[in-house]
Amino acid sequence: KQIKMAINVDQVYKTVLLIINKEQRGYLTPNEFNKLATQVQLDVLDNYFETLNQQIRVPQNESEYGNRYKSVQEKLDAFKKIGDCTYNAPAGTNPAFFTLPTSSGAASGTQLISTVTNQITYPLTSITQSQVEDSTVVVTYQGLAYTNFTISGGIFSLTAGSLPTGAANNIVITLYPQDFYKLGTVLYKDDRVVQPIQRNELALLNMSPISKPVEYFPVYLFEQNKVIIHPQTISDSVKASYIKKPANPSWNFDSSSGYYVWDPATSVNFELDATEQVNVIIQILLYAGIVIKDPTIVQAAASEIAQEAQNERN
Repeated sequence: KQIKMAINVDQVYKTVLLIINKEQRGYLTPNEFNKLATQVQLDVLDNYFETLNQQIRVPQNESEYGNRYKSVQEKLDAFKKIGDCTYNAPAGTNPAFFTLPTSSGAASGTQLISTVTNQITYPLTSITQSQVEDSTVVVTYQGLAYTNFTISGGIFSLTAGSLPTGAANNIVITLYPQDFYKLGTVLYKDDRVVQPIQRNELALLNMSPISKPVEYFPVYLFEQNKVIIHPQTISDSVKASYIKKPANPSWNFDSSSGYYVWDPATSVNFELDATEQVNVIIQILLYAGIVIKDPTIVQAAASEIAQEAQNERN
């Protein structure tokens, strides 16, 4: 998966291994690295929100590259999305609500399978099981949606007898990541910002005909990932801006030769800005030191992270 200005997962993994192995301190397996990389990428993304909260309260300089608030906003640009919210009618005593967009719409991976007569199982090669588990899976056969399948343990399986077995057929698997992460702004008819409120505020607003929500000034409650808009007469034309969850980094490999060989075709790079590479390596080393039980790595990485945090506050 290639993303402009992304951090190459192979460079990060090899740098981490180089530092860990320099004094024979231990080894970090690809599976362990992938789990740590996923955690660190989310840590870095979450830290952007806290940094924005801090920087908005202090004066910013006007230099081209030294404005921290502007810098973080630019790093977040790659994750900013907007999508349609889906209406769900009221049911019993439950009010109508909108579900948030779950996918930014961009496919994270595809695989073409040329079936073999009487064979019903096929290994995933250009996509991975972890990608499947984080995505909406769309499978088509001869251009039409196909549902008689299962995907488990990296194996795509057809329901026996669900396809003609007399000739080879092409099946296309397409993944659409469920990547909603943080809600931004809710819009109605593109030009009206729906104001967020708490439940106690809704009760107060409804007490007066002057403050009661109307379609020109709607409000919403955000509870259990549901957007409950008032007035309840609103049933369409609702969108939401949001921060998407980055795809999980993955250093995938071919081991047919008896050792790990990086497979760039199925690997997934970090989606963070390239300027975060050093930060990512240091944070992975912090976790890696815990995994391989080496306190010197933990102390060194923690010291670097603390120093960087201090620099950002000054």
